[in-house]
Amino acid sequence: MNQRGTKADWPEHGGQGLVLLQRLGLAGTEPRLDLSASLNPLGPPDWLADWLKDSLERARHYPDPGHPAAYAALAAELGVGADRLLLTNGGAEAIHLVTSAYRGGRALIVEPTFGEYARACALNGIAVERYELNPEGAPLDIERLTSRLDASADKVDLIFLCRPNNPTGACMAREDVVTLLEAARRRGALVVVDEAFVDFADPGMSLTALVDQGLPLILLRSLTKFYALAGLRLGYLVASASCCRRLQRHQPAWSVNGLASALVPALLADTDFASRTRDWVMAERAYLPLALGRLGLVALPTQANFVLFRPPGAPSRAKGEGLVRHLARDGVLVRHTHTFAGLDGAWVRVALQQRQGNQLLIRRLEEWRDSPQAERWGSGA
Repeated sequence: MNQRGTKADWPEHGGQGLVLLQRLGLAGTEPRLDLSASLNPLGPPDWLADWLKDSLERARHYPDPGHPAAYAALAAELGVGADRLLLTNGGAEAIHLVTSAYRGGRALIVEPTFGEYARACALNGIAVERYELNPEGAPLDIERLTSRLDASADKVDLIFLCRPNNPTGACMAREDVVTLLEAARRRGALVVVDEAFVDFADPGMSLTALVDQGLPLILLRSLTKFYALAGLRLGYLVASASCCRRLQRHQPAWSVNGLASALVPALLADTDFASRTRDWVMAERAYLPLALGRLGLVALPTQANFVLFRPPGAPSRAKGEGLVRHLARDGVLVRHTHTFAGLDGAWVRVALQQRQGNQLLIRRLEEWRDSPQAERWGSGA
């Protein structure tokens, strides 16, 4: 295999540690710390194991397709009508429901961002235009974006925006989102904002309040990242009642499993877990980017539970791969960026951990900085 390979050679998502180690020629290395998947390191709530044991009987039956308890809990939590919600089999299903409903249309994707938007578009015959952000963290130029939308000769049906953005952690200003929504309404487009990581952001960052203002907006949400339940696949979307009905028609029967649905009220009721998680993320979001910067690394500010950074000097794919490999040799797994448009593997994304895990990452980076290999790191050594 070519040492550098192609994008297809690299795992598409985080949490694929064994695939990453094999790609790096390090099969057999024991993963010690997985920073590639952006999940809550506090783990699921302590009561979950007993809850699952007590609820196992639910697995024998088909789930209630109306999921009344889950919808009631979400509606109360968000302050929206239950008819503005659609429970989904993880955030990924929500993305595919939207693209299924607009099959054969045209989409504009703000990048670099989560690759599933483009993949879902491709599966549904949706032509994709790309609006590329500056990967160095410069804010989105809303005037330039809306001017492009207004001047486009081809009708755009969907605009995909991730907020906070994966992988940069940036959060587009609320007033800029409103400006984009107004431009989209003029053009008959729908803005799809992925808020999968918004629960880790500063309070009040969600756009939920905009849904009832008649704007062309769909919010995609996830419960599995905040509660560290990626295997249960639990998400939902927030949109107008008519939009929710339209998207639900594209959803397979019994898409959301009964255990996941029944778990929603209990998760939302655990305010202590939510408080502890927010205390943790605020502390580590302040600590890690600053610690990375002190090492001379270029680290972007973040509103999410992950940090995007790169080695010093000019952006270099070889340096980025060298860093991924250096850390992986010791079992520290990070998210490569070969599959993020415009980053080309030069950057690395790491999920925030509890302080001990973040300090381990810093020590491994210090070892690289102080090693003889640092001088020739640009070769990918």
